[in-house]
Amino acid sequence: MKVLIVDDEALARSRLKRLLAIYPDLSSHREASNGTQALELMQSWVADLVFLDVDMPGLNGLEVANELNLLAVPPAIVFVTAHPEHALEALQLSAAGYLVKPVTEQNLAKTLEQIGRVTRAHMQKKKTATISYQLAGVSRVIALEKVYYIISEEKYTRIIFDDGEAIIEQSLKQLVSDFPVELLQIHRKILINRSQLHALKKAEDGSHVVELKNCTHLLPVSRRAYKVVKEQL
Repeated sequence: MKVLIVDDEALARSRLKRLLAIYPDLSSHREASNGTQALELMQSWVADLVFLDVDMPGLNGLEVANELNLLAVPPAIVFVTAHPEHALEALQLSAAGYLVKPVTEQNLAKTLEQIGRVTRAHMQKKKTATISYQLAGVSRVIALEKVYYIISEEKYTRIIFDDGEAIIEQSLKQLVSDFPVELLQIHRKILINRSQLHALKKAEDGSHVVELKNCTHLLPVSRRAYKVVKEQL
């Protein structure tokens, strides 16, 4: 499970990271020192669980949580703060947990136990995301986890998946809005399934392409998207 630690205090981030080290399922960590950095990071590396400091300069934790809750599949959020009076506001934002600084091993364990059901439901929701399409006049659905990439071609949008391909009605913009967690835009005309991303390579002409895990097609990466794709890996 991917974990994002957001706190403007480096010592607080280090302490929480050290306490999380005993949990193998929470071994994938990223850090952000402010709210803006956290939201930018979530565009390229989507966390399942966010430990979010409430009191930060600029965007505070409550404001960041509001933005994260707008995602199609929001992460589980645990607020971390030295001020317990923020607990009510945190609960109103559907927080999965609440920790008071300094975080102790016992309190962290209790909170993780409490939010276990929340994070499992979150992961299950990700797994069951689907896209609908028409084939021979019959409506069908494809699990998003089976999709390789989606490409915009003049008057229509084509989706490529493990059993073939199909034309869908949604635009790339709509799809990114509906599935910001699962889909990554690598080019103005191409979306890929984040879980299928395997490698970023340099082509002979100096441009960059991505290789997907279960697809032989190499897909072009725009200069604008290059940094985001690299961070995703």
